[in-house]
Amino acid sequence: MAKKIESLKDLKAATKEKEVATEVKVAPKAKKDKQGRAYATGRRKDAVARVWVMPGHGKVTINEKSMDEYFSRPVLKMIINQPFEVTNRVNEFDVVCTVKGGGLSGQAGAIKHGISRALNEYEPELRSALKQAGFLTRDDRTVERKKYGKAKARRSYQFSKR
Repeated sequence: MAKKIESLKDLKAATKEKEVATEVKVAPKAKKDKQGRAYATGRRKDAVARVWVMPGHGKVTINEKSMDEYFSRPVLKMIINQPFEVTNRVNEFDVVCTVKGGGLSGQAGAIKHGISRALNEYEPELRSALKQAGFLTRDDRTVERKKYGKAKARRSYQFSKR
């Protein structure tokens, strides 16, 4: 069955056939556990969120409390729901997460990052929409440390000439 290569033209033809065969792309497979959930970790500032995403009706549970109970500010709720809005999956998934560290804003950002990564694990074809919106990239901005001889990180003490 193998063709004999007798000239350079035959060699070129054989290598082109192999290149065409290797260009077949395999779609990434979804990673789910036995209960049909996808898991991911999200981080923002000093907050770390462990997030599980599963099919459901849009219920978000944070540290065993509902989202409305845990986050009272509407802006923080909006931040958490952004990955679902970008991917047109509003009210299709239930989210269970535990979050530690940081303040409420950092925790909301960590949950958003975790939800985005978990959605990517659950449905790999959503990756392009999430990546384009910038939700899969960890926001590495943190608080600058205080320096000695300063009141804060950069603020100096008040100077008096006399």
